[in-house]
Amino acid sequence: MPLTRRHLLHTAATSLAATALPSWAAETKSPLRCGQIGTGHAHAAGKMEAMRKLTNLWEVVGLAAEANDAGETAADAQKAPYAGLKLMPEADLLASPDLKVIAVETRIENSCATALRCLQAGKHIHLDKPGALEHAEFKTMRQLAEQRGLTVQMGYMLRYNPAFELLFQAVQEGWLGEITEIDAAMGKLADKSTRGQIGKLAGGGMFELACHVMDAVVTLLGRPQSVQSFSTPTQKDGVQDNQLAVLAYPRATATIRCNHADPFGGPRRRFNVTGTEGTFEIVPLESGKVNLSLTRARGSYKKGTQTIQLTVPKGRYDREFMDLAQVVRGEKALAWDATHDITVHETVLKAAGVRKEA
Repeated sequence: MPLTRRHLLHTAATSLAATALPSWAAETKSPLRCGQIGTGHAHAAGKMEAMRKLTNLWEVVGLAAEANDAGETAADAQKAPYAGLKLMPEADLLASPDLKVIAVETRIENSCATALRCLQAGKHIHLDKPGALEHAEFKTMRQLAEQRGLTVQMGYMLRYNPAFELLFQAVQEGWLGEITEIDAAMGKLADKSTRGQIGKLAGGGMFELACHVMDAVVTLLGRPQSVQSFSTPTQKDGVQDNQLAVLAYPRATATIRCNHADPFGGPRRRFNVTGTEGTFEIVPLESGKVNLSLTRARGSYKKGTQTIQLTVPKGRYDREFMDLAQVVRGEKALAWDATHDITVHETVLKAAGVRKEA
């Protein structure tokens, strides 16, 4: 494993421990000023709820509509968790005194251009997944942030899930030996509205949803040598609702399924890593439940198979914004850099059949 991959895994594995602020921090540090652009992303309301809840870390100064908004943001602003926030033009939000961070929660087609404007205004950003429709646009934006010393935290929530933190630790410390395979699935039974949304995307569900597990695969194994994509639609409406991607590495393969026609998609969501000395299975994906098998004892875990139930925070996105606050304050580095994010975006597009192998 290259040094850079070891460093990423080590930093990712320790990120949750680093997010637990000491009690004195809330007393001696003023909250960081932040805002949000757009409410069109599926995670937008949850991200706003997390920021407003963490009052010792964040002060939300306002909400701005995304480009070409048809009044959706104004309507959403009357609902929880936006109620009481100032609705303002994007330019006014970006010009707010001492504003440090913008959460970009627009529709995917507007997300990268919005993020670029925020960076040009000197703001750190939380950018929800998958970040852009076009790879060149994403790469340009992400490299600009790196050049200017600004943070781009991608909204891949599994990074901060305790089961994935333990997985990153297990791989970084060699518990599983050499990884030989990863098997992941992230499906759901899509309603008519969801089918309409993913039907508008060239990459379908693999692009919009399975990017979460793709980020974890790249965290563990890096850039694949090749990517094969398969799409087998279940209906005649043209929606790519049943997809498979196979990622090839020098000594491993990773298979990722995204099935939006699965009535039991939620409970079946999984992430399974197999190595020469052990297996680490997370199922269901966000449950904190881990099935760990080891050829010999590792740390506090015994040889053989055991089931571990980790405590998952109630706030799905709280850890993201706890981590981001420390990064913006200069107390730590974000584990995932521009090279990683660019690789993930390119790999997602290939897995979704949008971008072809060179």
